Amino acid sequence: MAKLKDQNINQDALSKAAYSLFDFTKKERTFLVTICILVSIAGIISPYTYWAMWFGFILAAYSAIANDSIQTIGTFIASNQNRKWYWLWLFMGLIFLGTVTFSWFTYNGDVSYQRLMVPGLEKAPESFVFLQLAAPIVLLVMTRLRMPVSTTFLLLNVFTYKAGTIVDVMKKSFIGYILAFTLAIIVWFILEKFVETYLKGKPKPYWDVLQWITSGILWGVWIMQDAANIAVFLPRSLNVWEFVAFAGFIFIGLGFLFYMKGDRIQSVVNEKTRVTDVRAATLVDLVYAIILFYFKMANNIPMSTTWVFIGLLGGREIAIALAKSKKLEKRKLNIVQALYLTRKDLTKATIGLIVSLVMALIINEGVRNEVFDYFR
Repeated sequence: MAKLKDQNINQDALSKAAYSLFDFTKKERTFLVTICILVSIAGIISPYTYWAMWFGFILAAYSAIANDSIQTIGTFIASNQNRKWYWLWLFMGLIFLGTVTFSWFTYNGDVSYQRLMVPGLEKAPESFVFLQLAAPIVLLVMTRLRMPVSTTFLLLNVFTYKAGTIVDVMKKSFIGYILAFTLAIIVWFILEKFVETYLKGKPKPYWDVLQWITSGILWGVWIMQDAANIAVFLPRSLNVWEFVAFAGFIFIGLGFLFYMKGDRIQSVVNEKTRVTDVRAATLVDLVYAIILFYFKMANNIPMSTTWVFIGLLGGREIAIALAKSKKLEKRKLNIVQALYLTRKDLTKATIGLIVSLVMALIINEGVRNEVFDYFR
């Protein structure tokens, strides 16, 4: 009887899994067909370097900004849901154009603020393999699954021909996570009692101005860090027409993203405590901008802003849970919930890191040789 019961339980579990898979494919039919088409195009176009370069750039531009939008414009979208999407787009779009134009003029055609001039990334791709074009497609799928993965790891690692560069990027990103996590706990634990009182009632009009300023600054600093993830497919020095294509496509893509209100990945931000309040969003953006600017000034090594962001949100949730309630049982419950959200985001980001490392090992012979030599 016990064996029969176990068999029935296993059959029920398999039936539920099969139904979930069928339900997902039914709901996401259009998206899955699109992915199949993109994969087919990537396989066909990869031998043709020029066309593969622009195809990869288009995929990277949309997938990177769509996934990373939660970091910079996620709180901006969440706290401005009552405003017309095109005003938000024009504000952020013009900041984007100004930021990349400054880099293009200052660094002789480089739009990455010299993030692509570090050893291992300084050479523009002379040819492409299928998996390099598939990397942004994988990112599209993960974004659809609401996974805040690192675009830096997933897009840059597949072009890095030195394992040491990958290690340096990982070190800087992990340090960023720890710093953001720790700083968020300290800042929000100190502010929470004040914030809990001050955030009551309708925000004063000046908070809207402050939030737009801090969001704009954060967006500009983020572009300085993460434009490299998109430009990695392109020549390291863009001519006028290449720059117009680069900036114009992303500018239009931003409009689509604002029209979609951040799409599904936006839920990573919306599920956090009080981020739809303009005052809370302003504090998140301000602390995040300070951390990113610090790492920008430290050196030119790229880093994962995603890891910094999830560290910031995780530390903030724990600080709020610690300060929210005086009752021990209630506080424990709040902490458990905060730890669950933190672990969920960290797990998803780690999956993206593992995928990027596997792809880097498969694609780049130089990386494989360095890793194999290390373990010999």
